[in-house]
Amino acid sequence: MLPECFRRFLPDPQTLRDHRALRWMGPLLHDRRLWHVNRRGIAMGLAIGVFFGLLMPVAQIVFAAMAALLLRANIPAAVGSTLITNPITNPITFAPVYYAAYHLGAWMLGHANVPLAEVNLDRVAARTETGLALWMDRLYTVAPPLALGLLTLAVVLSVLIFFVVHWTWRLRIVRAWQRRKAHRRPR
Repeated sequence: MLPECFRRFLPDPQTLRDHRALRWMGPLLHDRRLWHVNRRGIAMGLAIGVFFGLLMPVAQIVFAAMAALLLRANIPAAVGSTLITNPITNPITFAPVYYAAYHLGAWMLGHANVPLAEVNLDRVAARTETGLALWMDRLYTVAPPLALGLLTLAVVLSVLIFFVVHWTWRLRIVRAWQRRKAHRRPR
């Protein structure tokens, strides 16, 4: 059973059925597994949310919700965990994660760690539109290592989070069973 403090944040199933923007999804969105709190659903939802939260800087919530819908994971967990690197709601983690992803990608590609502000001045001088050329050169320098680093972090951390949540939940259940069994023993 879901605690009341969390239940108030979840939408009412009837409200979802009646919402005109979601009505076209019909029975897909009304599957109880998408909203039920269980070990597999929460672990999968958190893994999906972290994957898209790390991989995509934009529209991460939409993609996480669609993936959770297709994989029958907990939608609120998937949507909530995308906010791990959202620059608006969580600016504290955004910069360090992207910085670490860039350096991880540069290391994986075998590039020397190029400072993010360094640009090829010869290419910039050859163009007339220096502002656009400067940004394009920075993007050209940073994009491949950043993309590889983000993809690597997204895959590794989402798999890790799935197993950590799944096995932690299982361990708590086993311990609760053992406590109940110990209380039932006659003395």
